[in-house]
Amino acid sequence: MRAIDTNILVRILVRDDQRQAALADACIAQGAWVSHLVLAEAFWVLESTYGHSKAAIAAALEMLLKHQSIIVQDDDVVLSALKRFKVHGKVGFTDCLILETARRAGHMPLSTFDRDLAKLEGAERL
Repeated sequence: MRAIDTNILVRILVRDDQRQAALADACIAQGAWVSHLVLAEAFWVLESTYGHSKAAIAAALEMLLKHQSIIVQDDDVVLSALKRFKVHGKVGFTDCLILETARRAGHMPLSTFDRDLAKLEGAERL
């Protein structure tokens, strides 16, 4: 199974370039793997470049987790991060993913200077 980068994932999600979207669809047809780093970059692009809302980002992530041809790295960790992201309005998806990845690895608490992230269970503000 091939891995895909952020550019491919964004084309699949945004579909703003039909030629590239078709190439991306063909690329993942036999299965594709998406890393946490690619997810983080893609959602930064969706928010900063395309202006997608938190709800739109959450819906895109839910679509990816259910996609028949895409395997997301540690999908259970990503699902936990998504749940936190949907509940905690001021905390971004990437921060939720960092927290849940640390939790999965057994390296808690997660130390941070971020006031909002520090409010989540398992994080502490320095």
